[in-house]
Parts: sequence; C-alpha cells; structure tokens
Amino acid sequence: MATPRTMRAVQYDKYGGGAEGLKHVEVPVPSPKKGEVLLKMEAASINPIDWKIQKGMLRPFLPGKFPFTPVGDLAGEVVELGSGVTNFKPGDKVISISFPSGGGLAEYAVAPASLTVARPPEVSAVEGACLPAAGGSALQLLKLAGVSFDGTSGATGPKNALVTAASGGVGHYAVQLAKLAGLHVTATCGARNVDFVRGLGADEVLDYGTPEGAALRSPSGRRYDAVANCAAGVPWPALKAVLADDGGTVADVTPGVGAALTSILQKVTFAKKRLAPLMLAPRREEMEWLVGLARQGKLRTTVDSRYPLSRAQEAWAKSMEGHATGKIVVEMGGAE
Repeated sequence: MATPRTMRAVQYDKYGGGAEGLKHVEVPVPSPKKGEVLLKMEAASINPIDWKIQKGMLRPFLPGKFPFTPVGDLAGEVVELGSGVTNFKPGDKVISISFPSGGGLAEYAVAPASLTVARPPEVSAVEGACLPAAGGSALQLLKLAGVSFDGTSGATGPKNALVTAASGGVGHYAVQLAKLAGLHVTATCGARNVDFVRGLGADEVLDYGTPEGAALRSPSGRRYDAVANCAAGVPWPALKAVLADDGGTVADVTPGVGAALTSILQKVTFAKKRLAPLMLAPRREEMEWLVGLARQGKLRTTVDSRYPLSRAQEAWAKSMEGHATGKIVVEMGGAE
C-alpha cells in the first residue's frame, strides 16, 4: 500500500502548556534521510523526559525547532528506507528510539536505523514501544551501579540492591533486571503498589509513606551496595546513609545540577560511597538483549494505560501526574 502524503500528528509550538499545549495537526509524512527508516507507527510510549522538554528543562537546546512532534519510543512497520540502510526491508516489524528528534505521536515517524531492532511476534507493539528508554535506562542504571549481566557479578559485584520508585516505568524494569542478575532486591513504592512490586520479584518492599520507607531502611537490616534511584527528589544524604560501610554506588535516573556536582566532588576525593548521574545513551545491542528477554518471558512490561492518538493529551496528562504503574502508551491503530 502506498504511503500517503499527509498524516495525523500531535505537536506543540512553544514551551509550556502541558497537555493543553498539544495540538492535533495534519502534516506531511516525513522522508527518511541517509541512515534512517520510515515507520508506519503502531505504538509510542511516553516518558517523563518528553514533557520535561516541553516544560523547557533543556531549553534552548531542545526541541531543535517548533512546532515539535514529541515522543521517541517507537514501535511500527518499516515502509521506506533511507539511503545506506541495508539491514531492514519494508514490512519488517521493529522498535526504535528517536531521541532527541522525537516524532512518535504521529501516524508515521522516521527513526535512526542504527537504533532500530527487529520486534519478534512474541513481543507486541505496545510492549516493544515501552522498552527502549525505560528498559534501557533500567539496564544502564544497574550497570552504572556496578551490576554485571554476564553471569560473573556474584564474586565481586553488588549483592544487595535498592530500587526506588519501583512501580514506575524505569523502576519496574530495574527490579526484574536486578533479580535476573542474582541480587537481593529491596524496593520502594506507594502503598497501593506493594503487592505489584512484590510480584515483580522484589525480596522486600517498602511503602515510602511509612517512616521506614521514607528512610529507605531494609526490613532485614541490609545495607545496599547498589542503588537504582528512579525517584525524583531523594536527597543524597538519605541515600548515602543506607549504603554499605565499605562503599556502594547510587545510580540516579533523575539527576539535577546538584547531583552532578556531588558526583564530581566524590571522584576527586575517591569517595567509597558514590552518586552517579545517568545520561541515557541508547545502544542497539542492549535493545536487542532486552527484546530477547521479553520474547523469552523473562522481562515483563506492565502497561498502566493505553490511548488512541486522538486522546494523546490524556496520556500526556497521565504521565505528568507521576503516579502511573508501569508505562503509558499511545496506539496509532487503537480504538477511539
């Protein structure tokens, strides 16, 4: 079937505005440039970075220009190849990450072939769209904290991990990946999600609304040598207090300027207890590995809610509320 000339898309044309700032538009279907593929979109998943960019967190660098079609986690079918792309063909089902250029809230999107991987039939488009940023962040957080996934971490690597905000998009993957690496996992979440997080495999679950949960204290008295901090606003002193005496690393997915300065100071002073800010650097081989785990049923994706493109504003608002259990997805072929 021939690709149409125009498509439905959701864009914003200035900083700020939240969900109300998103506009439904009819725009030309983009053309893939060298090294890119054009996807007929099936699903896109929203991440907090998407609305943080809209808020102006990375201005003046992002977005590159207005109007902007947001969201970089993509699942779809290849319909056209840019020059130089030889490892895909039209009809291939794939997932991809297109950051910072976005484009996901649309019927068609271009994506870099170098960050596009095959989606096997065992992994749905909705599941696939959730993996690149959140799954990739969870994996890189744990690696940054010293966790190894090659089966050798048992001897020298971390043994006791803490995952904060464990019911969220990144957190719910981090719990599962830490267990796959053989760690004892303590996790924090809200009271309503305690059973859910336990079901992900966490050994101990803390309700952050309790004094013990707020203090991040392990019920069994363990101190942590690896922390995947997926919660915003947890102060470094609170995290430092629960690290093992002989050292440990807090990998932080929501770092601010203060976290970066703390990290630099610790490197200079060779501190045993360290804070390591994560800047996600997507890697194709990691995406393929995560998709493989999902295909084997070893990594489960929990979808909080799904919306058709016509209701993308509701998905955006839901993400901004910050209480999603798992991931929020926009489906391009979804029921209205």
